[in-house]
Amino acid sequence: MTARKMGCYVRCVILRKDSALARMMPPILRPIAILLSVALCDASWSTPAKTTDRASLAGQLLVSSPSIADPHFDHTVILLVQHDQKGALGIAINLPLEERPLASLLEKLGAKDVKATGNVRIFAGGPVQPDIGFVIHSSDYRQPETVAIDGRIAMTSSRRILQDIGNHKGPKKYLVAFGYAGWGPGQLEAELERRVWFIAAGDFKLIFDEDRDKVWESAYSHREEDL
Repeated sequence: MTARKMGCYVRCVILRKDSALARMMPPILRPIAILLSVALCDASWSTPAKTTDRASLAGQLLVSSPSIADPHFDHTVILLVQHDQKGALGIAINLPLEERPLASLLEKLGAKDVKATGNVRIFAGGPVQPDIGFVIHSSDYRQPETVAIDGRIAMTSSRRILQDIGNHKGPKKYLVAFGYAGWGPGQLEAELERRVWFIAAGDFKLIFDEDRDKVWESAYSHREEDL
């Protein structure tokens, strides 16, 4: 399943376990789907992001071309979470949907006796499975289910991280997103060759601090012309 085969973004804030769908995914996506399912059960399971391939772009930013044909990715910047010979998976970082109380979000996710305070901004992470949630965050926070992206940034998907954020025990920096973008083997490389996407360094401040309305412009201005 790839981003181009999906319909449109859907605003949904309920994580779910779907092992049948996980079996239908390309190999690059299966560890993430399993991770999310296990996290919902508060189990302990850890898988690092695959970065053994020297050509891996994990931790870098995909910046859409100004002339990209797919409207789902118009002026979109995507943080690549995984990238190897099996394909790629990324989370869009500049498509905010809404802001809502953390307590309300946790209740939607099935948490009981919620005491979390504050609001959280929710982003559309991509058109694939928009009912699956991800928290991209600084590497100062780690749980058994956390996936390391690089030495500065990680990803966790569980109620616990949201509870910790609401109780001031979470990561210093974070971004909550639902859905992702996925590419099969060789698909992203082909799109890069056609200049559908450009690569930019995964600047920490741009990922977490930059005004979201300026993220694409800033990333595009720092793109690499050639890989």
